[in-house]
Amino acid sequence: MVRHVAIIGAGVGGLASIKCCLDEGLEPTCFERSEDIGGLWRYTDSMDGGRVSVYRSVITNTSKEMSCFSDFPCPEDFPSFLPHGLLLEYFRMYAQHFDLLRHIRFKTTVVSVKKHPDFTTSGQWDVITETDGVQESHVFDAVMVCTGHYQEPHLPLASFPGIDTRFKGQYLHSQEYKDVEAFRGKRVLVVGIGNTGGDLSVELSRVAAKVFLSARRNTWVFSRVSDQGFPFDMVNTTRLNHFLDWLLPSALTKRIRFRKFNSWFNHANYGLASTKSSTFKIIINEELPFCLLSGTVVLKPNVKEFTENSAVFEDGTTEENIDVVLFATGYIFPFPFLEESVRSLFGDNRDLYKRIFPPQLEKPTLAIIGLVQLTGSVMVGAEMQARWVTGIFAGWNKLPPASRMMADVLKQKPLVKRNPSERQNLKISFISYTDEIASCAGVKPNVLKLLLTDPRLALAIFFGPCSPYQYRLVGRGKWSGARDAILTQWQRTLKPLRTRVVDDSSDGSAGWRWMCLLALPVVALTAGFLLSKYPQPGWSSWARPQL
Repeated sequence: MVRHVAIIGAGVGGLASIKCCLDEGLEPTCFERSEDIGGLWRYTDSMDGGRVSVYRSVITNTSKEMSCFSDFPCPEDFPSFLPHGLLLEYFRMYAQHFDLLRHIRFKTTVVSVKKHPDFTTSGQWDVITETDGVQESHVFDAVMVCTGHYQEPHLPLASFPGIDTRFKGQYLHSQEYKDVEAFRGKRVLVVGIGNTGGDLSVELSRVAAKVFLSARRNTWVFSRVSDQGFPFDMVNTTRLNHFLDWLLPSALTKRIRFRKFNSWFNHANYGLASTKSSTFKIIINEELPFCLLSGTVVLKPNVKEFTENSAVFEDGTTEENIDVVLFATGYIFPFPFLEESVRSLFGDNRDLYKRIFPPQLEKPTLAIIGLVQLTGSVMVGAEMQARWVTGIFAGWNKLPPASRMMADVLKQKPLVKRNPSERQNLKISFISYTDEIASCAGVKPNVLKLLLTDPRLALAIFFGPCSPYQYRLVGRGKWSGARDAILTQWQRTLKPLRTRVVDDSSDGSAGWRWMCLLALPVVALTAGFLLSKYPQPGWSSWARPQL
């Protein structure tokens, strides 16, 4: 029986895991190698022994209502998108409210995690930690690894001939970037057009002599600000949109999606993406289009090679006098503390059952929390993982047999192996994944049932944002404040903007009531369609989504 749980890392996943362990009556001990909580989101000027942290100017890409802990809303006076300092303050509020800090051992590094000699029967783990140079051995019934996927910089120098042999300028990974001062007046090439690459290109363009942004693949650029000025994720991450994506033919949804992408600006004109492309990525950046339009950032294709002071691109063009190359090429997750026999069981998160459990282990007492990339907030996904995992440890939830877990894992793998040098986009649908884990944990809301018992709430859940509070309405961990949090989320979004009030006589509440009335027959028809056609989902992650 699991009782003592080791948690590695006191970032967002670690904090959620401590709280979930306490909710289930387990005894967690969290090991954090730094002196404070927050993980990636705790900004520091120094590298601190290779520790990864955000850069000085970073602001969240997901809004506070869509990325908070499911039973602890952000303060209403916090802005919708949080600078790292405010997000860390929110984490401190959460830790203090639920009394989590007393379960964390700071400045303690986990050196190794190995199976206990009788692991096949006990499922226990031998954990060695180090504090101030002194090592200590522990035995735990279970381990939750909460180090996330920002662990070690991915610096693919072999893919860029000449960078480390001929190029005489400076090159570095975005992990080393903190602010713009070191780049003032220089000609900078940013390699990689993810969220980080886009952010740094915009920021550097204000002080650098010139910024070039090298993109290997098609990229669609979104703004955090959506219809009527509301946060993009609140407007678009809805169960209605999720249902329509599943219901409509893929060719039609693709056409609608590309039309939406281009409604802000034509991406083909900017060299970013084409509607003919079948593979693409999405980044969030309000300023990048203007920087491209004003010429302060110049978009370039993939780099072919480097010479002493220039970069040669795959289209044959060359940019001379490059002073700095900044690689925004992401991270890898080596988990160096795991014994090789365990680490070799998974190459990426698709080798894990539900992106959490190595299915080959004799006992399911090792869980990888937060190693999942979602189209929405990873924080919400990590908390949901922790709730399910701790329910399994406590005996409330059960895993299927190993054979069924392996079969499920194999479905996630591509039929054709890609070029090993080509890093794959492992992002998956926020609603699909969170609903899947919530179903396993028994906490997924039943919209059809709510339509009969609480129509106002049902409509808010189906047509409104799929916010984390929805997963506190039923099941273990049910929170009495969840309903009110859902019905007041728009007010909390607008509250920090009410610093200057203007007269607006339009009656928004009347419009909401009419929308609800018109929506009732739509929901009723949808309910009848689903109930008549589809059974309840099983363990398969390919089960069709339910409302």
